[in-house]
Amino acid sequence: MQRFLFCLTSLLFILPVNLTAAEIDYQKQVAPILQKYCVGCHNAEDMEGDLELHTFAAMQKGGTNGPVLVAGKGNESLLVQVLTGNADSVMPPEGSEAPTEKEIALLTAWIDAGAKGPAPGTETIMLNVPQIQPTHSYDDPITSLDWSDDGKWVAVSSYQHVDLLDASSLKPVKSLSDFPGKVNSVSFSNDNRFLVTGSGITGLQGEAALWDIATGEQVQSFTGHQDIIYTARLNPTGDLLATGSYDRQVILWDVKTGEQLRTLSGHNDAIYDLEFSPDGSLLVTASGDTTAKVWNVATGERFDTLGQPLKEVYSVLFSPDGKTVLAAGVDNRIRIWELVSKDKVAINPLLHARFAHLGPILSLAYTPDQTSLVTISEDLSIKQWNAKTLDQIQAFEQQPSICTTVTISPDSQTFIVGRIDGTFQQYSLQQVKDSQAEGTAKDIESLVRREVGEMHELTDLEPNDTPDQAATIELPAKIAGTIYHEGTTDEVDFDLYRFTAKKGEQWITEIKASREESPLDSKVEVLDSEGKPIVRTQLKAVRDSWFTFRGKDSFTSNDFRIQNWEEMELNEYLYANGEIVKLWLYPRGPDSGFRVYPGDGNRFGYFDTTPLAHALQEPCYVVEPYPADVEVVPNGLPIFKLYYENDDESRRQWGSDSKLTFTAPADGDYLVRVSDVRQFQGSDFKYELTVRQPEPDFKVTLKGENPTLKRGTGRELVFSVDREDNFEGPIEIQITDLPPGFISSSPIVIQEGQLQALGTIYAPADVVAPTPENAKLAKVTATALINGESVKHEVNSIGEIKLDEATPKVTMEIIPHAGESAINPEDGLLELTIHPGEMVSAYVRITRNEHEDRVRFGSDDCGRNLPHGVIVDNIGLNGLMIPEGETEQIFTLAASKWLPEQDRLFHLKADADDGLTTLPIRLKVRRNSNLAKND
Repeated sequence: MQRFLFCLTSLLFILPVNLTAAEIDYQKQVAPILQKYCVGCHNAEDMEGDLELHTFAAMQKGGTNGPVLVAGKGNESLLVQVLTGNADSVMPPEGSEAPTEKEIALLTAWIDAGAKGPAPGTETIMLNVPQIQPTHSYDDPITSLDWSDDGKWVAVSSYQHVDLLDASSLKPVKSLSDFPGKVNSVSFSNDNRFLVTGSGITGLQGEAALWDIATGEQVQSFTGHQDIIYTARLNPTGDLLATGSYDRQVILWDVKTGEQLRTLSGHNDAIYDLEFSPDGSLLVTASGDTTAKVWNVATGERFDTLGQPLKEVYSVLFSPDGKTVLAAGVDNRIRIWELVSKDKVAINPLLHARFAHLGPILSLAYTPDQTSLVTISEDLSIKQWNAKTLDQIQAFEQQPSICTTVTISPDSQTFIVGRIDGTFQQYSLQQVKDSQAEGTAKDIESLVRREVGEMHELTDLEPNDTPDQAATIELPAKIAGTIYHEGTTDEVDFDLYRFTAKKGEQWITEIKASREESPLDSKVEVLDSEGKPIVRTQLKAVRDSWFTFRGKDSFTSNDFRIQNWEEMELNEYLYANGEIVKLWLYPRGPDSGFRVYPGDGNRFGYFDTTPLAHALQEPCYVVEPYPADVEVVPNGLPIFKLYYENDDESRRQWGSDSKLTFTAPADGDYLVRVSDVRQFQGSDFKYELTVRQPEPDFKVTLKGENPTLKRGTGRELVFSVDREDNFEGPIEIQITDLPPGFISSSPIVIQEGQLQALGTIYAPADVVAPTPENAKLAKVTATALINGESVKHEVNSIGEIKLDEATPKVTMEIIPHAGESAINPEDGLLELTIHPGEMVSAYVRITRNEHEDRVRFGSDDCGRNLPHGVIVDNIGLNGLMIPEGETEQIFTLAASKWLPEQDRLFHLKADADDGLTTLPIRLKVRRNSNLAKND
């Protein structure tokens, strides 16, 4: 509704003000402006605020907030009220230009006169084509841009032409011509004296040239490639030129003589981009062969092949400090590698891979101040990223055509994009705060570790009950002990062990007792050198509540019914009597409560807390964690302190055995204390204590092996993960080598902190049955980023894929509402877009094959593999189903307001034929600009 009012406000700016009410004609004056400014957001397929302005009749129906116009009563019409400040909301928003009094009077007069529309049958519908005004335009696509380091010049290239623009006005000052064909590359020398161009004739030859900026004269040419040049760059000192071509070759040239120095061969496809390292010793190249390569400039030796990209690589660069290499391309991701191959052949570890755009990334650029990255994509989007964390800082307006190139000003304040339609435009960058720039992302930053030797094994020696008696151990260590004071049963026994750690080091202490049938119910703590508890974290309560229905045992993860749950969000921490859980799924009806992590089975405790039983009416709190050493500002609710201690392993896999993760707050000595939580003891209360560094890892297991499919249906695959040593990151699962024609929902991502993801294998109606040779070839791999390194594991085999020629009982498809979906040209799958905090609807439609029973799709689990935070909202008491004799059912998806932007394939699973699935559909989560402003 707000967007509608803003659109109507905008149209008032251009209405003539010298007409009487009787002269204001809807068809000639009002309708064209509505079509131009408003119909794009308020039409039959996209009704913001449930308001349609595509026709006069539709406009009269009004929207969510009621009628927009009250004929004959201008001052009572909502439109006039919001413009004059007489409504609850005032439009346009603060900071936007407002209509004049005369313009508002004109609109009021038109409504007072009856807000007359067109005569029946005479209304003409006009096309709405929103435009972004360019700074300048060319007849041909802009192929390359570069900003000189002194800030004076911007070079713009197109077909057979290069302009040098004054950077302050962006007006052409000099033009370069006489190029053999399209100029694909322009770049300035570091001393701002020369410009390098790369061009050529497709299939014939490539040509690079060096131009004197002061005179506009060509001072050197470089001819040697057998096809057009895509990229050309000078080294930092300006005496060496590197060129890359469609002919797959990289050539290094002597700038002074124009002679070839060496050719770098090794790519198997076109060279799209290259760049020298800041010190000039290395060159990185990007190719259509899905790799980037790092080369030694002096010798031409290839130091590393960066092979993680899945498709063509279009853009590469070094960070300004020379510590990392970045690449992006067709697989939509920004990748960052730590540069270790500086003087010898070495594997550069992948630090980060960020899904960045829906379409191929055509170029990325670093701001000179190293705080930001800018990316442009084939999906018509531009984004600014925090260069250190790869968090998105801002997304710019949707572009009118594909951006082909980007360059950033030397002061890191603005950037310019060039487009395929011949236009270019300048945008301002958002300043990255120091705190943002210094922030770290947990999947980039490695754990603090130190080199350690073999495991030290020793035996508990009594007495060691007090800090001064504690035995000193060298880590890592494994200790065999017993909670027992020989000769007495009425004293409480504690076993203490002293160790040394550096600040930030992480150590895991774990007990094996009950798993070896020991009666010990262990408790493990880490204390300071004097035996005092160490604060692990502080929890500030931000919302109080209590259990409103039944007590909870220490294992159940569902039906947490608590007061005021509507104000709580998923992934918030809930504190109850020392236990901390995390909210996983909202209540799904009047007789249900929250589910907490992991969603099913035994519930998890967080911060190594142990799940406990809770009584009806027991208080609980939504809490926010704070570091142990900060001063937490009180708000009237409790502030809880957590210490380094554990009773039962918090993932509930070890029975009553303990496991605790300790991070040293400072250099020094610490104590591990082992005891029985009941304060029992005995000669058979034996245990094994291990203190070791974490080894985060994962194991993915597939269920649904050896699927038998029927044409036009799919079978579900269930992927479960065992996470080890606190690894919580996302895991990407790839299914490859399926029989020809079969479709999978790969890649399938187990999201951060989740334990399961669901996929499907689908057999189209025209699929050919697998042969004995290809039915068992499918492979499944799982990959994750752990401590900055990509870790890949094989998953158990899908087995043999069979095709049953029998007709399925039903075939099914998901059909989004008109205007809410699109078809992805790369994989042909339907796409549905949802905004955080909003809902979208779709239909499931079936074709019955002599199956007249109801078809069920489940209850709160009916949306298979939806993103965490998206639910099927209208399941009712019977779940999502199609009754007997019917063929379709509507369902509504609801997205939590905190949901990050993402793409995810989901499907529906029917109970017919032991569980048939639909073809997957892609759900695109995108931030709504209006919601973002309100937030």
